[in-house]
Amino acid sequence: MNRWAIGIAGMVVMACLGTVYSWSIFVQPLRASFGWSNTATTWIFALSIFFLGVGAVIGGRWQDSVGPRTVTITGVVLWAVGYLAAGLGARMGPMWMYITYGVIGGLGLGMGYITPVATVTKWFPDMRGVGSGMVVMGFGLGAFFYNQIVPRIASFKAASAASAAFLKAKADPTTAASAVPLTPDQVQAILNVFIVSGIVFFVIGTICALLLNNPPDGYTVPGAKAAAASAGRSYTTAEMLQTPQFYLLWLMLFLNVTAGILVISNAVPIILELTNKAVAGTVSPATAGTAYGLVAIFNGLGRFFWGSVSERIGRNWAFVLIFGIQAVIFFILGGLTSLPTVLTCFAIVLLCYGGGFGTMPSFNADYFGTKYLGANYGAILTSWGVAGIVGPIFVAYVKDHLGSFAPALPYVGGMLVVAMILPFLTRKPADATAPVPAAA
Repeated sequence: MNRWAIGIAGMVVMACLGTVYSWSIFVQPLRASFGWSNTATTWIFALSIFFLGVGAVIGGRWQDSVGPRTVTITGVVLWAVGYLAAGLGARMGPMWMYITYGVIGGLGLGMGYITPVATVTKWFPDMRGVGSGMVVMGFGLGAFFYNQIVPRIASFKAASAASAAFLKAKADPTTAASAVPLTPDQVQAILNVFIVSGIVFFVIGTICALLLNNPPDGYTVPGAKAAAASAGRSYTTAEMLQTPQFYLLWLMLFLNVTAGILVISNAVPIILELTNKAVAGTVSPATAGTAYGLVAIFNGLGRFFWGSVSERIGRNWAFVLIFGIQAVIFFILGGLTSLPTVLTCFAIVLLCYGGGFGTMPSFNADYFGTKYLGANYGAILTSWGVAGIVGPIFVAYVKDHLGSFAPALPYVGGMLVVAMILPFLTRKPADATAPVPAAA
């Protein structure tokens, strides 16, 4: 099969899964509909990312045995079922959402994510950064397309506006008593988005998943720079876990995800808080959701951009820049009020956030080979799952207890400054190109 066709199919699957990054458009509507706290709604998203990490481990090991098609279809189905069930039963409370969107959907995300990454990377031995960056770009683009569609749906747009007005009135003691709750029709409009989305993801994702398959054994292309490396040592997961390099790569991805996903999990509320500080009510939820959707494209572009850049300057220097650029943004973001300026900062953070995912598959393949890439990269993606808990819950806790997201941001900037040290400590294993020992 044409490797570019396989890459595009993988991108479309990833776009269906990447709609998880649109979660922030549901935060205020769910809080207003059911009286949940910011922390409770953030836990739904956080659990989906945590179980993404678990699903990546399961899917990575499974796809090394049965190939990518079966695993990807299973992942797409679980993601669609999680979305659909969330919409059907959200009235039962946060625990229902934790189980459906969080656990079931999250496992599907991980299984569906790891397989296209591992598969497409194998098809591009000559351009690992480009190949992996291309397919994970689809994951970042999912939120871009989703945020251009959902906030423009008339019923959802009206429900979102009513949610913002209700929460704003409730937060002010002088207007709390007169706050107007959402009508049953408005609540159902929000839930209908979950239901319809689940059906759409199932249809599109399954069709594209059927096109995925691994290249034949010994596959290469003329002039492949990675051919020599692929003929050398490929670490099993057990062997990889015994190297310090694995834990350094794990920590690098963890810190990058913690920073970016902190913003992604509450993007729309953060935009509303920052831009409405100067003049109350200047930016509506619909405007914030659509605006965030526009800059969400940088999450996708960053995966391809930084994957390509890492081919030229090296993976280590790519991560130094990814950390350093974001550190500057987090130190200044909390003091901004202009919507264009805030969106520019969001775009840069998303570009770097996506860049971590565009660079890390190649980093992993360079260090530990491609034979066991599915299982090995799945192990590294557990860092994504852990960061999916730490970043969102930290910022939600700050918001619930201090009344603002802003105090959390400088701490993230400091964390990223420290993270810049890690790429300088990370070097390829000395025996990465040596023959596999007989005992292995």
